[in-house]
Amino acid sequence: MRSRSTFASFVFVAALAAASVPAAAQSWPNRPVTLVVPLAAGGGSDGLVRVFAPRLSELLGQSVIIENVGGAGGMIGASRVAKAAPDGYQILLGTSGTQATNQSIYAKPLYDAATDFTPVALIFEVPQLLITKKDLPVGNLKEFIAYAKTNQAAMQFGSSGAGGSGHLACALLNSRIGVNVTHIPYRGGGPAMQDLIAGRLDYQCALANIAMPQIEGHNAKALAVLSPERSPLMPAIPSMKEQGLSDFDAAAWNGIFLPKDTPREIVEKLHGAIVAALDTPAVRDRLRQLGAAVVAPERRSPAYLQKFVESEIATWAATIKAAGIQPQ
Repeated sequence: MRSRSTFASFVFVAALAAASVPAAAQSWPNRPVTLVVPLAAGGGSDGLVRVFAPRLSELLGQSVIIENVGGAGGMIGASRVAKAAPDGYQILLGTSGTQATNQSIYAKPLYDAATDFTPVALIFEVPQLLITKKDLPVGNLKEFIAYAKTNQAAMQFGSSGAGGSGHLACALLNSRIGVNVTHIPYRGGGPAMQDLIAGRLDYQCALANIAMPQIEGHNAKALAVLSPERSPLMPAIPSMKEQGLSDFDAAAWNGIFLPKDTPREIVEKLHGAIVAALDTPAVRDRLRQLGAAVVAPERRSPAYLQKFVESEIATWAATIKAAGIQPQ
């Protein structure tokens, strides 16, 4: 009788625990939510999410606390969310690095970006530009390709660091146009940009918010937006596709992710609040001023983000392998 009683108690407790999951999901959030930014404070993604987070807090009715957790190319912070309880109180601001390129750059990633998270929404992108020193004798992508093929042995391109978005974008470009140009990694985008302005580098693939002040100041030349279409942020700069390189997309992006197995009710609530925040005019305008574009509505669903992550991992794996890119 005692064993039957113990078994019955176990079944009751298990059933109660199972029933509490939907109940907790329905009441979510009833306390502050932590948004993990897997990068140091002050970086591009950090600045963008600090525009977005206050409005998200208003819509959720709870504080959204930003916590910067850097290290290992962003994997330390991302791993923390991957291993967190799936209760909606640990949210990740994923990047193209943490959710795509790190899977191939690192021999032993701390997580599987395609399976260890619940995708919620792709939120914004920052275009990258192909820029050159101001006196490089080219005026468009076609002329750049011809010049690079002739002078590749003497040319250099710079980036903010090995494995960063700029390095990978230029590595992909070099591979697509068939040139082998020496890469000079710097510790940050500032020093790389200064050497481009000084003429010690020939070209760079740079985020729009970093490149545009130098372009507008005539310290550098912009040849192309490294995306299939022109950016509404820079409508005068032609895209890769219209200059002959189709299916080329090297925009840096951010998405929101939850731990694996987060209840559907929480995912739907968070997704709805994210969409409403992105559609807030003041948020959109400020992001635009900072060089970021809110993604189109048809690209915001969890299903789209899942497929997008998988395709990004596959796209960049070949480039990373061919270029022999390794973590610094």
